[in-house]
Amino acid sequence: MSFSSIPFLFGFMPLFFLLYYLIPQRGRMVWILLGSLVFYGWSCREAPWQFFLLLFLVLMHFGLGWFVAGRWGLLALGLFVDFGLLFLYKYFAFFVNALLSALGLPATLVAPAMPLGLSFFVFQGAAYLIDAYRGQLQETSLVRCGAFFLLFPHAASGPILRHDAMATQLSTPQVSLANVDRGLREFCIGLGLKVLLADRVGKLWQDAASIGYESLSTPLAWMALAAYSFQLYLDFYGYSRMAVGLGWMMGLELPRNFSYPYTAHSMTEFWRRWHMSLSQWFRDYLYIPLGGSRCGMGKTLRNLLIVWLTTGLWHGANWNFLLWGLVLFVLLALEKLGLRRPLEAVPFLGRLYMLLAIPLTWLVFGLSDLSSLHTYLCRLFAVGGDFWGPFAQDTWKYLGQYGLLLLLAALFSTPIPRRVYQRYAGRPWMALLLVAAFLFSFYCIYRGLSDPFLYFQF
Repeated sequence: MSFSSIPFLFGFMPLFFLLYYLIPQRGRMVWILLGSLVFYGWSCREAPWQFFLLLFLVLMHFGLGWFVAGRWGLLALGLFVDFGLLFLYKYFAFFVNALLSALGLPATLVAPAMPLGLSFFVFQGAAYLIDAYRGQLQETSLVRCGAFFLLFPHAASGPILRHDAMATQLSTPQVSLANVDRGLREFCIGLGLKVLLADRVGKLWQDAASIGYESLSTPLAWMALAAYSFQLYLDFYGYSRMAVGLGWMMGLELPRNFSYPYTAHSMTEFWRRWHMSLSQWFRDYLYIPLGGSRCGMGKTLRNLLIVWLTTGLWHGANWNFLLWGLVLFVLLALEKLGLRRPLEAVPFLGRLYMLLAIPLTWLVFGLSDLSSLHTYLCRLFAVGGDFWGPFAQDTWKYLGQYGLLLLLAALFSTPIPRRVYQRYAGRPWMALLLVAAFLFSFYCIYRGLSDPFLYFQF
């Protein structure tokens, strides 16, 4: 069940919150769990076994959490189940097919359907077990444990929650009229960013694929790549703001997942601002345990390489994701070796660098076929001298169709709209603007003009 779907907007969401506000404070955590079970059950209705698998994982983590403190064997067992399931659903077919191809055999194994949000669930579960092993938590309530793992606002695309930040909140959610108002507004903003901006501007990337990458002019290739970069950010940022808004409506403070990463001056800064809960997970549970930056430059670069190859694989089982992780490692390693200082000392230089680095790294991320990646790179840099391509008129056609959307997407990738909203949030016209954004979003959803959230596939 997607946040940008009619069943959620006009079925699940109003019914859940109507009853949530009528229930006494002491019963709200139970209702959060029941509502989240309904959300997962509906989302898994075509494959009910996925729902029962998630229930098993909740019970396993709760049970192990009682006894895992200081017991390496139990921790290893829990992590084996977590990452074993993730490997089975996400990576087994990829590695088997790679082996078959290397042996000259047909690579035809198809990966099974992955349960909703399994990648996020596994990372959250691993953090839970590691923290329990370190003696940093002991969950005593199965209801609270279930609500923590299954909390529907972060079900499909995060943010990755930490138990120490959520346990008390789930026991005593701070519901208030001010939080409900703030949450509704935030949800409408996120919905508008996703449906009215991300989905619309992303059509240019789809148009480029329809035209054929080899037929793109160089300007159109850059426009389409910019559109994909904006779509990826605004889609995920919109989801995250909707999740935070739903949390506020429940009286919960979910962690912020983005801090305007497209305004960064270096790739290091970018990854401190993008998908922050995932970056913090890799920092706390992989990079620092490996030694972090404390063991000399050689081992620091080794640790970075491990983290970024793992990050690439986490996003998907394909060679382009490994290549994407490797490219990011190279850029981050160069910055650690000294490139970062001039980039941040001279803001113009840093912005120019990121203006190229962001879309080019997303190109590696977005094209799973390496031959298509090569073709697209050739069109970006007019290799062979053919700047306009066979259909030069397409550049002006698509600039007319998408030029304003690209400008709006660029604007909403900066803090400026947020500052304007905060300044005028109390004005009646701002409330009317948010209502209009919701109604236009609903119209697009009703007409089938909204796409699935991009990060659902990860």
